[in-house]
Amino acid sequence: MPRAIVIGAGLAGSEAAWQLACRGIDVELIEMRPSAMTPAHTTGWFAELVCSNSFKSTDPATAPGMLKAELEALGSVVLAVARTHAVPAGSALAVDRERFSSAVTELLREHPRIRVVEEEARAVPRGTPVIVATGPLTSDALSADLQRLLGAEYLSFFDAAAPIVDAASIDRSIAFAQSRYGKGEGADYLNCPFDREQYERFVDALLAAERVVRKEFEPDELFAACQPIEEIARRGRDALRYGPFKPVGLTDPRTGRRPWAVLQLRPENREATMYNLVGCQTNLTFPEQSRVFRLVPGLESAEFLRFGVMHRNTYVDSPRVLDQRLAVKRADDVRLAGQLTGTEGYLEAAASGLWAALVLAHEIVYDAPPEPLPRTTALGSLIAYATDPLTRPYQPMHVNLGLLPPLDSPIRDKRARKAALARRADADLRSWCGRHEDLLEPGRAAARAAATASEALEGR
Repeated sequence: MPRAIVIGAGLAGSEAAWQLACRGIDVELIEMRPSAMTPAHTTGWFAELVCSNSFKSTDPATAPGMLKAELEALGSVVLAVARTHAVPAGSALAVDRERFSSAVTELLREHPRIRVVEEEARAVPRGTPVIVATGPLTSDALSADLQRLLGAEYLSFFDAAAPIVDAASIDRSIAFAQSRYGKGEGADYLNCPFDREQYERFVDALLAAERVVRKEFEPDELFAACQPIEEIARRGRDALRYGPFKPVGLTDPRTGRRPWAVLQLRPENREATMYNLVGCQTNLTFPEQSRVFRLVPGLESAEFLRFGVMHRNTYVDSPRVLDQRLAVKRADDVRLAGQLTGTEGYLEAAASGLWAALVLAHEIVYDAPPEPLPRTTALGSLIAYATDPLTRPYQPMHVNLGLLPPLDSPIRDKRARKAALARRADADLRSWCGRHEDLLEPGRAAARAAATASEALEGR
């Protein structure tokens, strides 16, 4: 009888364990809670939601909406249970967090092919296929073993990331393509030029903006290695323009002169559909980031695909250590899933757990992996981004439309473009699913049964 181990019963691990079990694979699900708690969790339930109770938009023309449609087509149990325990939230899917997590827990504990082991996994087991899905607060002992397995340089414990904006929302009449002194390809960056007045207004807003309150388990030394941009600005009015905003080696083509200061934008992916605000790691709240960074010339109408974050976060350098199956390149029997891979967000975590399990199940049954998910889908684009060796430097990412390849025929209207991306994703996923019906149907049937069982629990 085929057997697998899943470490961690969060969203990714719960999804992975269920997907394997419903395909006839015996699963040992190892979860250290409640005997050993993390600083963020409060219960021993599986799939506990530690922050918001929202799974984001259901609009099919948004990236979260696209992901939900794809997860339904792939047979996600997490999504099925979430919909059963939904609470009113407008166009978003939000859940009663206690009913949701308790339902997932009961479903997994009662599954005849899942054996729950309540203990801390201090090392990655070898010799049996294993999916490690221990999340951003992976224990010290397991983190140390992952460092030995992957290489210490490929495991991070601190996420300091700058905002990322949609390339289509940058005003190209202001932002100009140029590298300092013409180095590299000569136009590797987009440059947002400040005059003196614009720069002073930006610095004032930055210094006055509201910041995120750090958690008790995030000591000051975590923030020492990479200073938030607002802290650099506190050193003096010119600290930014002599630091990350230095204008040397650049000439604004509109004026023929060097700007007073420059914020550089670096392509985040090979298609250059997303741009990173270089040097703008920040601890500002998300609404404040939206307000302050739109004061940058050229970003007045910026659409943020990801806001900057600075927090404790255990994750691996996935493009260097994982392949598209989410298997460790130097240890093929080990898979990673969830936020440990840098796929941020509730459903993103569940989706990566689902994909890791689908691939493993296909390999067990057919001795070969399934074909990769289409890059044009939300999940396919996220997996491709997280495992593309050209993704450098790697920072955790949630699903967003900027990850998708551009349309063959560009569409200027934003809503029409998003709708076209959603139609393309749906068509390509349907085609992929049609070629993998034998793989998918057990999960779909199990998800329907899980939803029915969850509804019965709700009625008790």
